[in-house]
Amino acid sequence: MGQSASTSAISSGSSRRGLNHHHRSRSKSMVQIPSMQVEENVQFRQIDEDLDYISDLPDECLACIFQSLGSGDRKQCSLVSRRWLRIEGQTRHRLSLNAHSDLLTVVPSLFSRFDAVTKLALKCDRRSVSIGDDALILISLGCRNLTRLKLRACRELTDAGMGVFAKNCKGLKKLSCGSCTFGAKGMSAVLDNCSALEELSVKRLRGISDGSAVDQIGPGVAASSLKTICLKEQYNGQCFWPLIIGAKNLRTLKLFRCSGDCDNLLQFIANRTTSMVEIHLERLQVSDVGLVAISHFLDLEILHLVKTSECTNAGLVSVAERCKLLRKLHIDGWKANRIGDEGLSAVAKCCPNLQELVLIGVNPTKLSLEMLAANCQNLERLALCASDTVGDAEISCIAAKCLALKKLCIKSCPVSDQGMRALACGCPNLVKVKVKKCRAVTYEGADGLRASRESLAVNLDTGETEHQDASASDGGAQENAVELPPLASQNGAANIASSSSGRSNSLKARLGLLTGRNLVASTLRRWASSNSSSRGNQRSN
Repeated sequence: MGQSASTSAISSGSSRRGLNHHHRSRSKSMVQIPSMQVEENVQFRQIDEDLDYISDLPDECLACIFQSLGSGDRKQCSLVSRRWLRIEGQTRHRLSLNAHSDLLTVVPSLFSRFDAVTKLALKCDRRSVSIGDDALILISLGCRNLTRLKLRACRELTDAGMGVFAKNCKGLKKLSCGSCTFGAKGMSAVLDNCSALEELSVKRLRGISDGSAVDQIGPGVAASSLKTICLKEQYNGQCFWPLIIGAKNLRTLKLFRCSGDCDNLLQFIANRTTSMVEIHLERLQVSDVGLVAISHFLDLEILHLVKTSECTNAGLVSVAERCKLLRKLHIDGWKANRIGDEGLSAVAKCCPNLQELVLIGVNPTKLSLEMLAANCQNLERLALCASDTVGDAEISCIAAKCLALKKLCIKSCPVSDQGMRALACGCPNLVKVKVKKCRAVTYEGADGLRASRESLAVNLDTGETEHQDASASDGGAQENAVELPPLASQNGAANIASSSSGRSNSLKARLGLLTGRNLVASTLRRWASSNSSSRGNQRSN
C-alpha cells in the first residue's frame, strides 16, 4: 500500500510538472504575439509623429479655425510660427486700440500685419493726449476696406484729418464718435464721401460752435443709405436737423438730451418719409404736436418717451390709433401725471401686438391694466416703476390675466407680500420677477414665491443698503432706468444666473447680520482670553 501510494504520488507530481511545462509554453507563445504588436504600434507611432498634419492644412482652414477663437487665444496662436502669425493677422477683421498719441509710431507696422481690418475702435482716456490727424490718415491708408469706425475721446482730430479719412475709406457703413472735437466740416466730409453709410451715432461733438448756418450738416451722398441716426447730448442738435430731414430711408431715430425744437423736426420728417420703425426721445423739447407727427409712421414698432413732460394722453392716443404695429413702448412720465389710463387704454385697444411695456413715473390703475391684459395677449415683458397706484390689487390683476407674461419688474411701488402670493398662483409662463425698493415686500415673501415656483427666478432688492451707491450716482438721473433684454428659448442659463443673484442679495443681507454677530463674538472671546491670561500672570507673580 505504501508503494502504491508513493507511485501515485510520483505520477501525480510528474503530471503536475507536465501541466506546468504546458502552461509555461502557452504563456511564452502568448507573450510573443503582443510583443510583435507593440513593436508595430511603436513603429506606426513614430511614423505618425514624423508627419505634421497642421503644416498640410491650407491657409483657408487655419483662417476658419482662428476666426472661431477669442482674442486671447488668437494672440497665443500668433506666437507659434511665422506662418500662423501671418495668417492670424490677415484674418483679423476687428481691432480695438488705445488711441494715445504714441500710437502714431507703430501704425505702419501694425496695419501692415492687420491689413484686413474692417471694424476699428480708437479709444483714448480723458487724461491722455489722443492721436492726431497724421495717425488717422495713416490708418485710413492701411484700412481701405474699413466699414465700421468708433472714435472715443480723440480730441486731437480736426476737420482736415476727417476729410482725408473720408476720402480714403469711402466704403464706411457705420460711424460712432463721442467726445471728439472736430466740427461740422469733418462730419460733412464723411457724409459727402461715404455713400454706403448706414448708421451714424454722435455724442458730445465739441467742434460745432453756435449752430449757425455755417455749421449746418446735410446728408450728402448718404441721403439714400442712412437708416439709423443717434444723437446724444448735443447742445446744438439743430445743426443735425438737415441731415435727419434729408435721410430718405431713415428707419431708426434716437435723440437724447439735444437742443432744438423737435416738434418741427418730426413734422418735416413725416412729410418726407414714412419708413420709420423705431423712435427714442429723451429730455427733448417735444409735445403732442410731435406725437401727432409720429402717428404718421404707420410701420412704427418701437417708441420710447423718456422725460418728455409736455407729452400727454392726447398725443399718445393719436400714436396708438394709427401705429397699430407697436411692439415696444417705454414711457417715463417724470411724475408729471400727463399720461395715464386714457393713453394706456388707447394702446390696449389699438396695439394688439404689444410685447414690451415699461412705465416709469406713470400711474396706471386696474382699469387700464385689465384692458392691456385682455387685448395685448402677446405681452411678455412688463416693468412698473415709481408708480403710486400700482399695489397688490393691480399685481393680482396682472397675475390673473397676463397669461403670456415672462418677465416682470416692479420698483418703488406700494406692493406687499400679498402681491407676491398672487404671482405664485398666476402668470403661468413667468420666468423672472425683479422687485426693487418695494418696502412692504419682505424676504419671507420672496422666499415663499421661490418655494411655490422653483423654476422662477426671483430677484429682491429692498434698497436698504443702497445709500452709498446713491451718493456716487450721476445725480440720480438713471435711478429709474429699466432695461428688459429680449427673450429667447436658450435663456435658461441667464435666468438661473439672475435667480442666483436674487438669492445672493438676500443671502448677503443675512450673512451680513451673521458676520456682525461673529465679529462681536470673536471680540468677546479675545477680551475673555486676554483677561484670563492677565489673571494667570497675576497669580504667578
